[in-house]
Amino acid sequence: MIYSKIPLAQTLVSLCIAKGINHVVISPGSRNAPLTLSFSQHPKIHAYSIVDERCAAFFALGMAQQLCKPVAVICTSGSAVLNYYPAIAEAYYSNVPVVVISADRPEYLIDVGDGQTIRQKHIFKNHINYEANLKQDITHKSTILSETHQLSPDMEREIQQGIQAYNEQEINLALNAAVEKNGPVHINAPFDEPLYDMIAAPTVSPKVQPLVLEEEIDAEKIAKAATIWSSSTRKMVLVGTLPPHTISRKYLEVLAKDPSVLVFTETTSNLRDDAFFNAIDQMILPIEKNEALLDEFQPEILLTLGGMIVSKKVKAILRKRQPKHHWHVHENSVFDTFFCLEHFFKMNPNHFFESFFGQTKSIESSYKSFWNMIKEDRQQKHDQYLKQIDFSDLKAFETIFASLPSALILHLGNSSTVRYAQLFEIDANIELFCNRGTSGIDGCTSTAIGNSVGAEKQTMLITGDLSFLYDSNALWNNYIPKNFRIILVNNNGGGIFRILPGNKNTENFTTYFETIHSHTAKQLAEMYHFEYKTATDEMSLQKALKTFYDESEQPKILEIFTPRIENDSVLIDYFKFFNED
Repeated sequence: MIYSKIPLAQTLVSLCIAKGINHVVISPGSRNAPLTLSFSQHPKIHAYSIVDERCAAFFALGMAQQLCKPVAVICTSGSAVLNYYPAIAEAYYSNVPVVVISADRPEYLIDVGDGQTIRQKHIFKNHINYEANLKQDITHKSTILSETHQLSPDMEREIQQGIQAYNEQEINLALNAAVEKNGPVHINAPFDEPLYDMIAAPTVSPKVQPLVLEEEIDAEKIAKAATIWSSSTRKMVLVGTLPPHTISRKYLEVLAKDPSVLVFTETTSNLRDDAFFNAIDQMILPIEKNEALLDEFQPEILLTLGGMIVSKKVKAILRKRQPKHHWHVHENSVFDTFFCLEHFFKMNPNHFFESFFGQTKSIESSYKSFWNMIKEDRQQKHDQYLKQIDFSDLKAFETIFASLPSALILHLGNSSTVRYAQLFEIDANIELFCNRGTSGIDGCTSTAIGNSVGAEKQTMLITGDLSFLYDSNALWNNYIPKNFRIILVNNNGGGIFRILPGNKNTENFTTYFETIHSHTAKQLAEMYHFEYKTATDEMSLQKALKTFYDESEQPKILEIFTPRIENDSVLIDYFKFFNED
């Protein structure tokens, strides 16, 4: 075992390991050499080399999603750290603990025209849970400084002790915040040359500060909420993005059996039950202009769980028809999505329900039975419509979701993919992820691949062509498991823009919004050693899917070509069909 000669590098590695961080994603560079050499050669560290920093950060995010623990991502100085920002913003809004460790130039080289040097302090200040700007070791001062600042050995030792104490404190606070606040943190570490010197034994023994995990349990507020709940006949539970297995089954069963409760689960909630309303947009969209149904829909109490809500329509309806009471339960954060938030219970949902349900009483109500009739009607019309349409995005997604094996980790791309998924019932055993923190297309593939590396089950990504092409460097990766799968729905452009309002038959639209193209994944699959198959209609898609999930010596891409022009009219007519007599 060898160590960097630089005390700061030793301290970072030691404290990361002490905090249970054993997965580190490194992008090649020179200024981060002390960290690269130290982490990559440590027996307790699994190190991954990802060249593209944007991909590397999303890869780390995917690993952290799957492992439910912090993953570190390390880069050199300059623009490299800027490329982390999309993934850091996603981690911030999705509560994923990504630890950014950026190597920096010494402070005396900032803003003097030195190469690969930018202002790295506060670079993520709007989207980070803690920022540690570390100090350079005085024992590792440059030749320039040593010639102009002569220090006695005693003074140098005293200054170094102060720097070491400061750095240990800041690193501890940052790494603890990643867990305590369940989100991204940034550690900026300045290094001066020489960068590559190694020694046989460490010269520092950093102190480890324990984590402090707290909940804000307000017994009086919970009791008051339980009293209101017990007297209300129209209660709605709306569940946004949640990691798999977040909420205990026994509490879900209480909600499922209550006749006064509607449980609406987003596809990204990982909560699916026959008694819940799982295909949320299949239910919501057709009622948006029906005032009588909107009156029946409006709850007295809205209890929200989890993170971001995908459905634009349910947000619009509940903003217009606000509940009397809106309560949100989450361990870390809250958003006043419906502009009527009354209480935020900052606690684990299971701990909340344990206390809450012990104080509630059942009440007679027709709220659920009424909407169950609507649900059955919607499902019948859904099935009827799909039987009569030609091959399109909607038909392709129906075929894909019907084919999914239960033991699967499924990643959904943003834009059209996740919204189509909201229209279908998905097997309750499938673990589902989607980057809905910022809802960007920029790292969907990288995130899915990172997740697959930390997973025991087969992992698959369903994505659109623009998302896939945008993040194609994600495939430049030596860690993709053989059983990793990508289903690429290629409609030759940004299909979601054809669904949105606007004039679709102009050159301006096709160039600047839809961005039509004729690219395929064939050459990328060949370059990165993926098996590659295509489908152009329902029959060829069903045939390709029969063996798509089987074991193989290479990961696979299945590219499905759908009609660009017809897709939007098929989906628009789908919702019109629900309102026909």
